[in-house]
Amino acid sequence: MDKTTGQLTSVDTIEDTSDERKERIATIDYKMVTFSLAGKDYAIDIMKVKEIAKAGRFTFVPNTAGFVLGVYNLRGDIIPIVDLRLFFNIPVEERKGNELENMIIVSVEEQTFGVVVDAIDKVVGIQRASIQPPHPLFGDINIKYIYGVVESNNRLYILLDIDRIFGLKQHTAESEVKPQNDADVKAPDGSEDDVPSLPKNLVKEETKKNEASSVKEQTDFDYNFVVEGLAGLKKFYVTDINESWVKSRYNQWTKERGIEKTQLVNEEDANLFLSSFFSPHTASFWSKSYAESMYKALPENSAKQINVWNPGCGKGYESFSLACLLKKRYPESRIRIYAHDIDLLSVSNAQLLTVPPPHDQDWYAPFLTSTVSGEKTFSAEIKEMIFFEYHDCANTSAMPNVDIIFCRDVLSLMPQDKQNSVFEDFEEKLKGNGIMILGANEILTNRVNWSEKEYGSITVYTKQ
Repeated sequence: MDKTTGQLTSVDTIEDTSDERKERIATIDYKMVTFSLAGKDYAIDIMKVKEIAKAGRFTFVPNTAGFVLGVYNLRGDIIPIVDLRLFFNIPVEERKGNELENMIIVSVEEQTFGVVVDAIDKVVGIQRASIQPPHPLFGDINIKYIYGVVESNNRLYILLDIDRIFGLKQHTAESEVKPQNDADVKAPDGSEDDVPSLPKNLVKEETKKNEASSVKEQTDFDYNFVVEGLAGLKKFYVTDINESWVKSRYNQWTKERGIEKTQLVNEEDANLFLSSFFSPHTASFWSKSYAESMYKALPENSAKQINVWNPGCGKGYESFSLACLLKKRYPESRIRIYAHDIDLLSVSNAQLLTVPPPHDQDWYAPFLTSTVSGEKTFSAEIKEMIFFEYHDCANTSAMPNVDIIFCRDVLSLMPQDKQNSVFEDFEEKLKGNGIMILGANEILTNRVNWSEKEYGSITVYTKQ
């Protein structure tokens, strides 16, 4: 498995000077979630959006409108699912099986709906004053469902009125609500007498609370967008084993980029976000200092046969480094490493791996030999220790019980259901006195069947 590749949603890509950016942030008073339908750009007020998701297997409900795909269980809440394309009479390709759909979860007057669209784009911040009324010549959809149109970064967005789409009372824009002050408040008879009013200090305090609540909601939404982005762009799934790191990284990311540019626009952004996640020497030979740290984490083991499971072996750097270290640590034992990966090309070529300078003169030197062309490669003894195999560790493997599971950063590239399946296999395959080593930023805080012990920068897990 190539631990540095994979595929997210996006954010406003503003390239401007510091002064221009400050001015822009100061004037942004409206945010919208943008998406596409039949190649055209649309948007929804972000305050109506609870989250974005990918889902399928909707439960069909008879005698409903044709644009209602059915209902869906969203973490215990049964919500109706509407296909906006069908609602607006936009042609949709015939669905095949239970393929996942791009879905925006919206909340309208305490009711929740799932809205299916072609693709979800990003969050765009604009000035509310820049929203223009819809033109009667919009032909794709009924003008009564359009709140307005707005241009941003040379793209024209059609801003939909979700309240009207779902048949609820008309949405009143914040800009259309005149704020009241003491002079605006009248008694029922038109006089200003006996009109209750809050002390100004309480009004200010309430305003601060509302602003803080709004900022938190926006931050939570942006964080969820990043989570979805990591899954989409890099196949990196945020679960209990890496959530602590992701949240810490998101806080740092916000400080680096600014609150307006936290979302991941493309794969380059996703790579930058994850740049500090992966373990030392991923897809490369280990340094002497890292090998020494790993050596100290290996327990005493006098068994004649030591079996090791190395899922996600990639091109073999990790497996060969591990083989050399185990040979040094357990010189009298027969060691067998089951190195698995779903990258067939990498697994097929792993045994041909050569060791370039300066590594050939480093701690690897006692385990190397020269080829006919003069290149350095691993000795036959080391190569015979490793059994490279094309295999997905999420599927059951006919392996013997193992003494060591070495699985750095692999679990984070699996959805939650596959992670659970792999952990069940780990618990079954690992011997009672065996150890497991995960990625540098992966933890088992919520896995009650495991205990941990720190050896410098290395964390070792054992079964309880």
